[in-house]
Amino acid sequence: MFTRVLAVASFALFAQVASAATCTRTYTIQEGDYCDKISAANNVSTYQLGAINPGVINEACDNLVIGEQLCLGTEGEDCKSTYVVSAGNVCSQIWDNHRINSTIFSLNNPQVNEDCTNIYTGEVLCVSPDVLVPTAPGVPIHTGAPAAPSSTPLAKPAATSTPAAAPVNTPAATTTPPPVAAAAPTKSATADEEDDDEEEDCDEWEIVEGATDEDLPFCDEVM
Repeated sequence: MFTRVLAVASFALFAQVASAATCTRTYTIQEGDYCDKISAANNVSTYQLGAINPGVINEACDNLVIGEQLCLGTEGEDCKSTYVVSAGNVCSQIWDNHRINSTIFSLNNPQVNEDCTNIYTGEVLCVSPDVLVPTAPGVPIHTGAPAAPSSTPLAKPAATSTPAAAPVNTPAATTTPPPVAAAAPTKSATADEEDDDEEEDCDEWEIVEGATDEDLPFCDEVM
C-alpha cells in the first residue's frame, strides 16, 4: 500500500515538473505510428520520448491516440543527435562511431544496462557528447522493444461481375436442295409413229428371190 502511494506521489511530482518545462517541439500522432517510428523520424531518443510524455505513453507504447499531441523535447533538455540501432550493433561500436565515452552514453540512455546487452534493432539512442536528456521519471516509461505495429487491412473492393459475352447470332445453316434428277428422255409421238410406219412398210414388202440388200428396207436385210 505504501509503495503504491509513493508511486502515485512520484508521478504527481514528475507531472508538475514536466508541465513546468517548456516544450520546444511537438508531434501529432498519425495512423500507423508507434514510439520508435516517431523517435526515428523526429530525432528524439526512445528514452527521451517516454520520459517527457509520462501518463500519455504507457510502458508498452500501445495506447497512442491518433490526433493526440506529443512533446518531443523541452528547453535545455533535448537530445537531437540520435542513432537508430541496426542488427548486430554493440555499444562499443556505437561509442567509437560517434566519438563519445561510455559514461556520457549511459547518462543519455539510462535504459541501457551496464553490459549493454538489452539494446534492440530499431531503438533510438542519444549519441550527443553532452548530457541533454531529462531526468528519469519515477514512473514506468516505454524504453523496450515495441510490439509489431498493428495495421488495419484495407477493405477489399467489392467484386465486380464480368458482363456475360453478348450472344453471337450464328446464321442458320442453309440447306441446298438435292439436285433434281434429269428426266429420262422420252420418245416423241412423232418418232413412235415413224417406227410404226417403218414396221408397216416392212410388212408390205415381199421378199423376192434374188433381191439384194439395196432393194430391201433396212429392217429386212437379207442374211
